[in-house]
Amino acid sequence: MAVAISKSKDRNAVALAVLRICVGLLFLIFAEYKTLGTQFTLHGGFQFWINRFLEDGAYPFMKPVLKNFVLPHATPIAFLVAYGELAIGLSLVSGILVRAASFFGLIYMLSLLFSANYPGAGAPFWQYFGASLDHSVLALCFFTFLLGRADAALTLKYKRPERRMVKP
Repeated sequence: MAVAISKSKDRNAVALAVLRICVGLLFLIFAEYKTLGTQFTLHGGFQFWINRFLEDGAYPFMKPVLKNFVLPHATPIAFLVAYGELAIGLSLVSGILVRAASFFGLIYMLSLLFSANYPGAGAPFWQYFGASLDHSVLALCFFTFLLGRADAALTLKYKRPERRMVKP
């Protein structure tokens, strides 16, 4: 019985690691065009998305934040987004600093959810969840990585060998 439990734990660790790596690969894909090109960071790509969120998608409490803080500081925030996505992706794929990356990934996904997924004041309750699937699912993944041991398998993290006391 102990062997079956151990194998089950190993399978769960591998399954969580595969999910972690897949989410990391998605973030590397998102970061690729933002970091290797200049359209998003220097030529209005970021501002385009913020303005689109303001037109139709931002929760009412997020609109002043987007208008009065994010847009006036668009270029540095665009770089933060681009290289933040790259850092999250590298961390999740490599298995290094997974909890830190998951914390910032969760904050990022919640920021996007409240900036882009407002279904409208008169929407039925279920539509709030339906409108947010693109960000809420990733937020749940990051939350799971925070709770679990997402770095327990398939990681590049160096594991020190146990020290054994040698008696003279």
